[in-house]
Amino acid sequence: MGLDYTNGCVNFRDVGEFINLIMNEEYLFEGKLLRGGSIDFVEKISEIGNPKTIISLKNSPDPERFDSHYFHFPLPKKVERYETYRKEVRLWLNQIVRVFENPDLEFPVFIHCLSGKDRTGIVVAALLLIIGIDEKIIEEEYLLSDGDVSKESIELAISGMRNIQEYFKRIDINKVRENLRKNILIKDL
Repeated sequence: MGLDYTNGCVNFRDVGEFINLIMNEEYLFEGKLLRGGSIDFVEKISEIGNPKTIISLKNSPDPERFDSHYFHFPLPKKVERYETYRKEVRLWLNQIVRVFENPDLEFPVFIHCLSGKDRTGIVVAALLLIIGIDEKIIEEEYLLSDGDVSKESIELAISGMRNIQEYFKRIDINKVRENLRKNILIKDL
């Protein structure tokens, strides 16, 4: 059975809440980093955690219906998103992660694509890798999504980004890490 895109936001979840549940300890603030699918059928911003910043990874931009800052980073359909070692994917991820360099970035941040699992899962995995979350925990969080998800896909994506300093050399990764730690991390790992 396919996902119902007409009933709110598919695969919506609070990344902090689920990382904490998986780790059985509070490492991330809840309500700060949110993820999900299309917001086309979301009627109230409270349905997606009242984000101050919305990052869309869909091919078409979101209508700016809510009082939030909007960013749009499409990835061409022909590009295999899990192959993070590819130049196109690397450039795309660097553009997105660059948003997190800004110390004035307003949280909560909601990251989404159509289904909230593939493109969104890769971006969330990158952010979690940057702050030092263990790869196995990232995989478990990714596998919570409904739809066609596989451990092999997220393992492939993570393997391409494993050397964070080198992978994100186009941005100031220390600023990104500092900003994420300040806004979503309760305690260092």
